[in-house]
Amino acid sequence: MAVAEPAMGNVALALARVFLYGGGAVLSQLKITDTTLRDGHQSLWATRMTTADMLPIIEKIDSVGYHSLEVWGGATFDVCMRFLDEDPWERLRTLKKYARRTPLQMLLRAQSLVGYQLYPDDVVRAFIARAAANGIDIIRIFDALNDLRNMEVPVEAAKKEGVHVQGTVVYTISPVHTTEHYLKTALELESMGVDSICIKDMAGLLAPFEAYKLVKLFKEKLHVPVQLHSHYIGGLAVGAYLEAARAGVDVVDTASVPLAFGASQPPVETVVRALEGTPYDTGLDLNLLFEIARYFDDLRRELGYERGVTRITDMWVFQHQVPGGMISNLVSQLKEQKAADRINEVLAEIPRVRADLGYPPLVTPTSQIVGTQAVLNVLLGERYKMVPGEVKNYVRGLYGRPPAPISEEIRRLIIGDEEPIQGRPADILEPRLEEARREIGDLARNEDDVVAYAMFPQIARKFFEKRQQGQLRPGRQSLPSRGQDKAEAGGTAKMDLKDITQLIKALEETGITELNLESEGVKVMIRRGSGQGAAEIPAPEIKTAAEVLATDGGAQETPVPAGDIIEVRAPMVGTFYRAPSPDAPPFVEVGTRVKAGQTLCIIEAMKLMNELTAETGGQVVAILAENGQPVEYGQVLFQIKKD
Repeated sequence: MAVAEPAMGNVALALARVFLYGGGAVLSQLKITDTTLRDGHQSLWATRMTTADMLPIIEKIDSVGYHSLEVWGGATFDVCMRFLDEDPWERLRTLKKYARRTPLQMLLRAQSLVGYQLYPDDVVRAFIARAAANGIDIIRIFDALNDLRNMEVPVEAAKKEGVHVQGTVVYTISPVHTTEHYLKTALELESMGVDSICIKDMAGLLAPFEAYKLVKLFKEKLHVPVQLHSHYIGGLAVGAYLEAARAGVDVVDTASVPLAFGASQPPVETVVRALEGTPYDTGLDLNLLFEIARYFDDLRRELGYERGVTRITDMWVFQHQVPGGMISNLVSQLKEQKAADRINEVLAEIPRVRADLGYPPLVTPTSQIVGTQAVLNVLLGERYKMVPGEVKNYVRGLYGRPPAPISEEIRRLIIGDEEPIQGRPADILEPRLEEARREIGDLARNEDDVVAYAMFPQIARKFFEKRQQGQLRPGRQSLPSRGQDKAEAGGTAKMDLKDITQLIKALEETGITELNLESEGVKVMIRRGSGQGAAEIPAPEIKTAAEVLATDGGAQETPVPAGDIIEVRAPMVGTFYRAPSPDAPPFVEVGTRVKAGQTLCIIEAMKLMNELTAETGGQVVAILAENGQPVEYGQVLFQIKKD
């Protein structure tokens, strides 16, 4: 096969010969799943690729001859509605329309579906039915804890819909995650009727020779195909794929090179070239793959994203085990909290939290649970001072059985005297679908909308209301601007003096007395004076979380000199919700008497719902934030008159 761009060839081919001809059986060609349109941009571009970005290239990708295309699931569902003004179901239907040859694949978080909590069985069955009806051919199902009780209903529902069901063994390293544990999990999944098994190495921890041993064991003991999913991160993944091929793996996951490396998958181009001329030759055309890569590289430049790279700090994955997608999310979340410079502190705290919680693998949703708690521990300067509801539910056993027991000390610190549940978590959940149908009413146009609302009530309702009002603007305008990125990272943002001069002139020509403006991370207030002097223009101020913590010690409530009034401040940047759900009554109203520890509101941040509680008893005298609106770090939310 002629190769148009052979720059990567020599080393890769040499590696292939060493790995593949050093021993092992001669096996059939290796198949490849392309992850570019799901895990690739989720890992490197914060899941911000739009459907419009995908359509010009989807038919060419479809012609490559991939085993499957992973295009849906994971974070793509809520990001479509939350940030891109897109209907995720419509994205799936559109891609299915243009990808006629290659099976479409999705990632399903078992009983958590595409969300961050466990859902009742009726919602699980409805979601899987709609996914299959809208075009999904293969469903890869995993449970973050390898608790197969959480996979029973998803596997059963997917089998009923006639799709290929891939059961997943989540790989990590801990005192309790042994080869015996992985084989036992895989055998139980096979007995449940799955059609194939995937080894999911989300943090790129699987070393090449370990990959050989694990895949070889699976191939000897199982009677279904075996697939390997890994992330590049510390650089082990390509070697792991080559050793897995030698051991007989059937399929591996890769991405187009502009969305590969770093936190994403290994590049398909390297794997294809490395296996050329071997018994495992993929048969894929490198020239066609380079054409596709050029499209994505142009798109990458247009969007302003860097290529995936492995930095020295990325090698620390072998210590902290933070997977690629989680790293990019942590960086993004810390930028939102104006604390991007504290990423190393958070990465150091994550292994401690993980050990406290019984060594859960760092994959959604437990990666969010562990990561968010680590962020809060660092930002608030005290471990477990604030504990999100999801962390409490995890300790209660509502996400499943922790891989190792949680110590009595940690359990009491988080949930007090409560006893964790012992059964299948979903058994205690009430059916939700019909209740959701009644709540959303005419805003739902079809069953897809009802299912979306059942999973993401706040996000879906906002999306449906915008749709009804004709305010959806699908596309790239929801991406952060360069100025915002710089300001969030603690850099210097600027506003042109000419712009300010024009604003002053406009102010003088109108009856407006005060103007507040925010542009690209810079806040400016211009106020008309009482005399004839010039308008006052305070210097733009960008305050970081570290600065706020330095001035008010990270406290949620700060005394005000006037009387016994306590100000309750937002401990993080996020979205303010007065009630636990759209149709539930608010936690408190003006005049409500509260006790210490009583919930005042929820702040949605870092993909978790964080309950903010009163630190003292008293009466609510003011509510200073709007329901469903963003709040800043340190913003006053409530005023409470102390008892």
